[in-house]
Amino acid sequence: MFWEKKLTQWVEEVRARADLPARLVLWDGQQHDFGQFADPRVTLHVKSATALPYLLEPSLDNLGEAYVKGKIDIEGKLSDIINISYGLAKSTVTSASKLARVRRYFNHSKTSDKKAIQYHYDVSNEFYQLWLDKNMVYSCAYFENGDEDIDTAQLKKIDHILTKIQVQPGQRLLDIGCGWGALVIRAAQKFGAQCVGVTLSENQFKLATERVKAAGLEHQIEIRLQDYRDIPGQFDRITSVGMFEHVGRKNLPGYFARIRDLLVDDGIAMNHGITSSDADSGETSLGGGEFIDKYVFPDGELPHISLALECMQRGGLEAIDVESLRRHYARTLDVWAERFEQNAEEARTLVDDEHFRIWRVYLAGCAYAFENDDVSIYQVICRKAGRSATTLPWSRRYIYEKAL
Repeated sequence: MFWEKKLTQWVEEVRARADLPARLVLWDGQQHDFGQFADPRVTLHVKSATALPYLLEPSLDNLGEAYVKGKIDIEGKLSDIINISYGLAKSTVTSASKLARVRRYFNHSKTSDKKAIQYHYDVSNEFYQLWLDKNMVYSCAYFENGDEDIDTAQLKKIDHILTKIQVQPGQRLLDIGCGWGALVIRAAQKFGAQCVGVTLSENQFKLATERVKAAGLEHQIEIRLQDYRDIPGQFDRITSVGMFEHVGRKNLPGYFARIRDLLVDDGIAMNHGITSSDADSGETSLGGGEFIDKYVFPDGELPHISLALECMQRGGLEAIDVESLRRHYARTLDVWAERFEQNAEEARTLVDDEHFRIWRVYLAGCAYAFENDDVSIYQVICRKAGRSATTLPWSRRYIYEKAL
């Protein structure tokens, strides 16, 4: 009776606040509607009473965990499921009062960072190949016109980056967090660079090495299983794409200082990374960050763009160009989520049910977050601080005249 009363009260609160086109079906056949509708767009099937504590405090963390652990099943279009999840979290009384954003910090030792990276990226190369582009670029694409397919948009993103940092033939380029090698391969093939790519993922290291060899580029590209803190030497150009989210906010000045030390005096670097839209805590709203930390990116921390730029300056780097790609990442994640759904049956054969459920809600949930300005992403071009202003281009025209 206690849970039944609490559940009825919660449903009534949601109906009054949000009027959502969703239905709750309990294990005993009872049904509760969250709004006025002819047919629900989303149906939540509750398998047992053990799911009720998650539902009665429906943060994105709790809802996501209930789904991942198989305590609830959900019917409906994936985008509708995500919209309803946000609606439930926003409309519940405790969501505003008890789910305040609390700044979290993590250790980020070399050992813990390697463990976190391998947890996320070493799921299965075949799993990622199902829904990424043909070059397996696991970061925000660049839709120059808005109608490109994902293969084209990812190649344009790489060219956009390499053109921005003005890569010249023969220059040494370092890619921190090189993934499966797409950027260094493109930099070598099209721009004539001598490249080093580093990753902490065993799976990425092996496949990137194989791809470099298959392309006949061993004389131009070296792939290393190495922490960025251990890289020796200096480079003319440095790229870091989708990596600084793993560094930790308190470590950002040291991270940028390391990039400064790795740059030659007239070198150029680019940091491409996700940022929080919350300037105070740096967290995502309604428990989304807690879910991602627990199930997707252990120890991940998102700074606000203002903190990233401040830490860049503290690290001895001058930001010379800043570009938001939020709309591009919303579109990228929509495409990934669509491809994931299209290949769902094959994906289930490659990972266990929990990992399947994690990635399914993670991709679609992130698309919603970028679309609605809960998180953003910026490309920041930088160089060593204190250099002459006369060495800078007069405009951004060079980025578009030479690109693509």
